[in-house]
Amino acid sequence: MPEPSPGVAAAIEGELSLLDPLVRASTELLARVLHPEYREIDTTGRCWNRDAIITLLIANDAPRPGPLTASRMQGVHLADGVVHLTFETESKGLRAHRSSLWRLTGRSWLLYFHQATLFVAGPSDDE
Repeated sequence: MPEPSPGVAAAIEGELSLLDPLVRASTELLARVLHPEYREIDTTGRCWNRDAIITLLIANDAPRPGPLTASRMQGVHLADGVVHLTFETESKGLRAHRSSLWRLTGRSWLLYFHQATLFVAGPSDDE
């Protein structure tokens, strides 16, 4: 498999950092990765903006998913300054398909949009 472009590599690095519990619990670290116009649709279908998701994640009583593992992560450069990542995560037996859009903002790649959909493994998941 060829090496990913610098943008795809930066997006993958950023995405993997968001799986780290220390990043997920830090306003400062989240703010370094999330675009000011960030939007998310979570596994329940609920929509979040940047401020709301940061507040949720850093709260003392925030839901803690436990260890998250990512697999099948791949990316494509859609246009100048835009990368699309797709991957799967698993935590506590729950699996989700994930899709993220990353934008080059200044000199940094920031997460602009993220969506997660829960799924149960089936025959088509081995493709």
